[in-house]
Amino acid sequence: MTAYYNEIAPFCAAWLTELIRAGHIAPGEVDTRSIEDVCPADLSGFTQCHFFAGIGVWSYALRRAGWSDDRPVWTGNCPCQPFSAAGKGGGFADERHLWPAWYHLISLCHPGVIFGEQVASPDGLAWLDLVQADLEAEAYACGAVDICAAGVGAPHIRQRLYWVADAEGRRGGAGLCDPRQGGQRRHIVANGRSTGGLATPPGAGWKELASPGEAERRTVERPSTSCRMADACSDAGRAEHGEEPGGRYEGPTHLAKSGSDGKEHGTGPTDNYWRAADWLLCRDGKWRPVEPGTCPLAHGAAARVGRLRGYGNAIVAPQAEAFIKVAMSVL
Repeated sequence: MTAYYNEIAPFCAAWLTELIRAGHIAPGEVDTRSIEDVCPADLSGFTQCHFFAGIGVWSYALRRAGWSDDRPVWTGNCPCQPFSAAGKGGGFADERHLWPAWYHLISLCHPGVIFGEQVASPDGLAWLDLVQADLEAEAYACGAVDICAAGVGAPHIRQRLYWVADAEGRRGGAGLCDPRQGGQRRHIVANGRSTGGLATPPGAGWKELASPGEAERRTVERPSTSCRMADACSDAGRAEHGEEPGGRYEGPTHLAKSGSDGKEHGTGPTDNYWRAADWLLCRDGKWRPVEPGTCPLAHGAAARVGRLRGYGNAIVAPQAEAFIKVAMSVL
């Protein structure tokens, strides 16, 4: 077995099993127990460990980024509900605050590299402060980026904190530099909150961000045409009246009029992974993108509801892939 997947939700666990069987994610074993019941001995023999695994998107994104199945790594998405504006906001007192359980395993097993993700809210930033403090106490160097899915071409924002912890960085290896060396703290990237930009575009690397002054708050505005967001939530809805909001959207019939099949990598409302989206005119007069061929939810369509729940709790694969690729350049 290469990978260990820990996922308590039965529906997602069954989904993981099918994805493993189909070869879409690293081969491995699915454990449906609570992370609070997992012991270090249970993880022996596994090369990769994915906690709060959901539908396995971390494994999928690692593969797409060029991280092989036999390269050790831990990943995890601690529940965001305690720290999300959409949740009850229980914060650290919420029973779903499961970082302590994961940290317990990390402190005993000491994996070399750890990737994680959390909601980018004020409470999420407080959570990240705790995570980095705990990991630095265990001799890890840490870095994080606040990035939106729109920064990698998605038609939605989905602002998230992606972080990485590297044991080699604290042991004097070639990884992230020691945040306590010389009293200097290195942040790989901080704050890419502009929905039209990516904090550091893939391939640019983080090595230049060594000094605290330039690393604390740096945003690259609109790094490329592939990082543009379809403004579906504002003036894009006026496309039906013949307008081209911001010069970025020409309506859902644009491809048909141009004779294009939508597969080229030119500019457009969305590029790359999302370029083939179907655009639906909603009751509020705005156009919104959906997966091609998607039908509206109907009463009794339980399977579709389950899939949407799985998608909603998952990370955005191209977003994670971009982060992993840049992390690999310094690990």
